[in-house]
Amino acid sequence: MLEELRIHDFAIIDELTLSFSPGLVVFTGETGAGKSIILDALGAILGARVDTTSIRTGADRAIVEGYFRLEGTERETVNALLEREGLLEDPDRVWLGREIRAEGRSVARVNGRAVSLSLQAEIGEALVDVHGQTEHLSLLKVRNHRDLLDRFAHDHQALGDYQSQYKEWASLVKQLEELHAIETTARDRADMLKYQIQEIGDARVRQDEEETLLQERTRLSNAETLSSLSQSALEFLDEGAESGSAATDLLGQAAHALAELARIDPQMQALAQQAEDALSSLSDLTYELRGYLEGIEFNPSRLDQIEERIDLLNRLKRKYGGSLASVAAHLERATLELGKVEGVEEQIEEVNKKISQIKQLLSKTASLLSEQRMTAAGQLSAEVEEQLHLLEMQKARFQVSHKHTEAEEGLSIGGCGLAFDASGVDQIEFLIETNPGEGFKPLTKTASGGETSRLMLALKTVLAEADHIPTLVFDEIDSGIGGRIGMTVGGMLWNLGKQHQVFCVTHLPQLAAFGDLHYHVSKHSDQGRTLTKVEALQGEARVNELAAMLGASTSVTIESAREILRTVAKITSKIEAGQ
Repeated sequence: MLEELRIHDFAIIDELTLSFSPGLVVFTGETGAGKSIILDALGAILGARVDTTSIRTGADRAIVEGYFRLEGTERETVNALLEREGLLEDPDRVWLGREIRAEGRSVARVNGRAVSLSLQAEIGEALVDVHGQTEHLSLLKVRNHRDLLDRFAHDHQALGDYQSQYKEWASLVKQLEELHAIETTARDRADMLKYQIQEIGDARVRQDEEETLLQERTRLSNAETLSSLSQSALEFLDEGAESGSAATDLLGQAAHALAELARIDPQMQALAQQAEDALSSLSDLTYELRGYLEGIEFNPSRLDQIEERIDLLNRLKRKYGGSLASVAAHLERATLELGKVEGVEEQIEEVNKKISQIKQLLSKTASLLSEQRMTAAGQLSAEVEEQLHLLEMQKARFQVSHKHTEAEEGLSIGGCGLAFDASGVDQIEFLIETNPGEGFKPLTKTASGGETSRLMLALKTVLAEADHIPTLVFDEIDSGIGGRIGMTVGGMLWNLGKQHQVFCVTHLPQLAAFGDLHYHVSKHSDQGRTLTKVEALQGEARVNELAAMLGASTSVTIESAREILRTVAKITSKIEAGQ
């Protein structure tokens, strides 16, 4: 719901901040005082078109800001839109703003960030319905009618079953399209896959072999250098024994001397043992190195084989993903795809069989859903007409149009194929006949603003639980009605305010008396400028305003105003009691 509206330099409003509560909020005041300007300002932050004429004379820009609290279904809807655009900040609040600049530019903002006007309007549609400015009126949009009828019916089992079956059908159709695409090039694709599978299979690729091959290639290509270095090391370690300069000989002599020393001085036993250990390790090193030298292979033929193998692996990597792991993965995918390609005709036949079965289920569920909608349509029509009669539109008739479109590949219902979508086979539209003989017409063809508002009030009253838009604005709803019917309209608006936040601009005191919050709008002059003033009325101030709306603030009209308030109290008590 709308918690606060701030208006700056908009038309004849210089600075205005209004706070709102749940329930029915009424605006009263003389014609031209600025009531419609407030609604125009609200429309601006809902994405309505505005131009530079909205800017207060002498100002360079007009600014409107609205703060909304999110609850229930609209919370989910608005948060989904905000999250989609990266604008979600507080899941329980949203801020809408509009800046109209004198040079002609208009900036729409959501949560402080500039957005497209279309996005602001999309968010606004989920928050507020403005009745009297049809571009904001959700009930006039045919695309909403089927969903509203379903929610009015309160039986969602058939719709849920249908949507689940439709989802399965859509998945099968997508699968069938993929299979047909494969079938179109099946032979060529199969030949290519077989070649790839054979190429990779013949190579017998092992994911761990590349490192081993590279190491072996390094040894073979550097065999001469490895042999020379090994021989030199052996000479220093052992083969200089005859000249007495070999490391093993010298270390042996040192170990012998230390052993003799330890026999004389036991404290040197540890050092003598270290020398013996070092001599043993050096002997092991010499043994291992000699074995390594003997194993060095001068084998140009093996080196050529390794080079060819590495070249093969590199070619496979370039073709199939850049690594041996990706080559193996490609082999697995190609094998699976080949199985699909070679069995594509059988798979198409199987999927077509499943599609036929699910369409039979869809047909049954869609038929049940259609019957429920027809029943609900009759109930909705009767209830709306009842409300219209209360609103002195006794000759008006309401009808829910329920149509189908034949389609050869559609769902088989009643012996013919019907086009279908994610919500069924039914095309739902609300129609109205305001005068006998005119025929039923779409809601957008309703003649006057007053008739539209009363029609919307009747619909909103009947669809109170089904309609998830939290804030409703009714302008011109009292056009052409008198005080008696004003009481009826007021009661309906007040009752509607129990499930929605309702704004109403009115000239009828009988209607205004139902307001949970009553704002009086007036204008005055200050230094040669006309300004709008808005005051919240309570107590005697409200009684005086209702009396003034009756004609003049006299003792008679004041008593009449008090009587109206007493009557309203009785009516609201009965509504509360469910009478």
